Amino acid sequence: MAVASQGANVLEKAIGHVEGGVTEQDMSNPDRDRERYADPSGEKMKALVWNGKNSVELVETHKPKIIEDRDVILKVTGSTICGSDLHLYHGAVIQLQKGDILGHEFCGRVDSVGPAVKNLKPGDRVVASFQIACGECMYCQKKLSSQCERTNTNKVENVMYGGRTAGMFGYSHFTGGFAGGQAEYARVPYGDVNLLPLPDDVPDEQGLYLSDVLSTSWNCVVDTGVKEGDVVAIWGAGPIGQMCAEMSFIRGAKRVIVIDGGPAAWRLDLVKSKTPKVETLNYTDLARGETVTSKLQEMEHGGPDVALECAAGEYAKGVGHKMELALGLETDTSEIVNEMITSVKSFGRCGITGVYVGFTNHFNIGALMERGIRLIGNGQAPVHLYWKDLLKMIQDGSLDTRIMLSHRINIDEMDTLYRKFDARADNLQKVFVQTRFSDPPAPGTPELTSWK
Repeated sequence: MAVASQGANVLEKAIGHVEGGVTEQDMSNPDRDRERYADPSGEKMKALVWNGKNSVELVETHKPKIIEDRDVILKVTGSTICGSDLHLYHGAVIQLQKGDILGHEFCGRVDSVGPAVKNLKPGDRVVASFQIACGECMYCQKKLSSQCERTNTNKVENVMYGGRTAGMFGYSHFTGGFAGGQAEYARVPYGDVNLLPLPDDVPDEQGLYLSDVLSTSWNCVVDTGVKEGDVVAIWGAGPIGQMCAEMSFIRGAKRVIVIDGGPAAWRLDLVKSKTPKVETLNYTDLARGETVTSKLQEMEHGGPDVALECAAGEYAKGVGHKMELALGLETDTSEIVNEMITSVKSFGRCGITGVYVGFTNHFNIGALMERGIRLIGNGQAPVHLYWKDLLKMIQDGSLDTRIMLSHRINIDEMDTLYRKFDARADNLQKVFVQTRFSDPPAPGTPELTSWK
């Protein structure tokens, strides 16, 4: 995959971007061109950068500056690590470059605004959407911000997918090459559109997660059509799977079964402790001859009505898929998707929210067609469509994001966090990463953990 990633970088440089971009791209670290991108004050900041497969490093780089009229510079007061960040860490997402600043979930206080930004001012508390939307194109007018047509002109993505997503913070040059928010400062293009003000009654430890995990979980549940009385099975007990379980009950699900195992099996107990109505299935405890599908159909006649994929395509279980991934014969395993298709009732619904990058082998298209299964790619969640409603749910108490929040660390230990999170160690579920600009921990949230 590393060779493919660098090859994609070379190809993109050779063929050039597609037309129609409206914001500066491929500036994933201000130090790539200090004269163009770094603040003239010379102020430095800490930031977490990608150094190669399974290697990240906390470095000192320059604070970004306003380069376009609708830019906002944030003092980052909170960021986090996401399962999606591990795909970058593993090199599973193409077109990463050494020195790219990572991080797509962050909140902060406005430091400065461009001359065209009229709805924000220095000092305002805001959360950033993980995607960068222009606010004006066909998709943005419908609040489908993750598919903005104008903020990511990457031609390789356009060719692979028949279209392209919006630009995304800290998620490789495949999605525009924007510097991320695992840093002390961040530049937000179209800041008047891509920042949501946080009210005083919503602390950073809750508001931060409007950036991605809450919108992604809600989109998974709503887009796959979870409704009153459904039995829902969820693959993956990480933060997305955990919040999908909670949100499925909010939507009226009768039963929710969460599936996980291996080194991450402890997460099943965590989810059960926070949401006691959840049922769990540990695939590593299955008896000889049992499968996830057979167990689910034993637990529920005909299987669940809905299956939600909240894991990802890079985690192969069988030897065959492990070999094919290692040899570059596929980019994603079809094992979980096949389990979902064979597990649900006929005419059941399967939604894919875990990241799948390219192509897979051995996909059970026959079961999909013959049994009338609805397979739904939930897509990158359109944050702008949901975040205001989700904010209201936090305010009225119907949604408590603290159930997934397990740790608080300092940005100085972000590189250690990546290694531990990848190993599913220390019962790390969702983490709040503080900077020198952060407020003290809000009541009911974790105190600072240090591994030094």
